[in-house]
Amino acid sequence: MITITKTASERLQAIMTEKNITDHALRVFVSGGGCSGLSYGMTFAAAPESTDRVFEAQGLKVVVDPASIDYISGATIDYMDSLMGGGFRIENPNAVQTCSCGSSFKTEAGEQGQSCSC
Repeated sequence: MITITKTASERLQAIMTEKNITDHALRVFVSGGGCSGLSYGMTFAAAPESTDRVFEAQGLKVVVDPASIDYISGATIDYMDSLMGGGFRIENPNAVQTCSCGSSFKTEAGEQGQSCSC
């Protein structure tokens, strides 16, 4: 499935507490677009869809739709905080190319995106 680091889990749980949605799940998905062809997305879901894959990682309930699971299976979600700002980063073993900001990727199937604006 997907691995979530302790740092990312703590940050996500803090966000959920701030938004008063501690009963929600983390939805991780892939959509078309971005400079490398596919883009990562994360949001919070009140309930999984009937076709979602549901699992737990670092104390978080995680849901992934069936169209995204093959693209991100085995990925690790981490959170980095630095002087330049913080953010979530996804390390994906299925990606053969990523854009410089790490928000989009290409797989062996060769999805194509537009020029990078990051």
